[in-house]
Amino acid sequence: MDKDPFKEYLRESEPDKASKGYAWSTAIGLQAVDGLKPSKYLIDTAIQNIEGKITMKEAQKLIESYYEENPSRFDDERTEEADKVSSRIAEVLSETAFSFLTNEYISIHRKLFQDIYKHAGKIRDYNITKKEWVLDGATVIYGSASELRATLEYDFSVERDFSYKGLSMDEIIHHLALFVSRLWQIHIFEEGNTRTTAVFFIKYLRMLGFSVTNDISFENSWYFRNALVRANYTNLQKGVYETTEYLEIFLRNLLLNEKNELHNRNLHISELWKAEKVDI
Repeated sequence: MDKDPFKEYLRESEPDKASKGYAWSTAIGLQAVDGLKPSKYLIDTAIQNIEGKITMKEAQKLIESYYEENPSRFDDERTEEADKVSSRIAEVLSETAFSFLTNEYISIHRKLFQDIYKHAGKIRDYNITKKEWVLDGATVIYGSASELRATLEYDFSVERDFSYKGLSMDEIIHHLALFVSRLWQIHIFEEGNTRTTAVFFIKYLRMLGFSVTNDISFENSWYFRNALVRANYTNLQKGVYETTEYLEIFLRNLLLNEKNELHNRNLHISELWKAEKVDI
């Protein structure tokens, strides 16, 4: 999507239109983490919702019906996934209800991917690896299948007991980057981890008092994912160390409305090696 069709709504003075515009813009932007692109029909339906012509539930029903009535029209099944998941993310982000609990995290995955993945809302029972472009084909070490729920609950308990009182904004952002990177690294589901983590994290940030309405940030959702990867990868032999610096830049844009440039090439480990050779 070359141009965000919701820009005018994000700048709209009516709070309801602006908030719905943000929810849809974020929902659609997040599909890029898996290389997905929603259809024009989804965008047109979203605009009807933003303008108040249909409710969120009606928008979802239209999307569901669109694919039920035209099953043979679409060669790319992942466009259907992008459309349905976008509408579900928009709905979750439009709701104020939220609980900082393991079950909430799992429930969000189930809501987003029901009828798309057979494993929606289920914890994976096998170990995984994923080749990452940003790591030249290497993989992050993800959580062990035998300890996923226990690891998730431990991270939640640590965060729940953490006090932000007295911290500077730089310290807060650093801690938030650590929390979300650890949450993502567990990779509790077979697929859909980044989108689930992003939605849960946005809801958590709102609970902490952040407005989280920067319309630019999740246009860079692939950067967000690559930043999560770099926060969880170390290769001492190659001189690569896990770092939250890229996540922190992303969060500064999201939470403080800064305008830091977000370039994926800067996260690629080969760029790090080139920089080191130049220094030498």
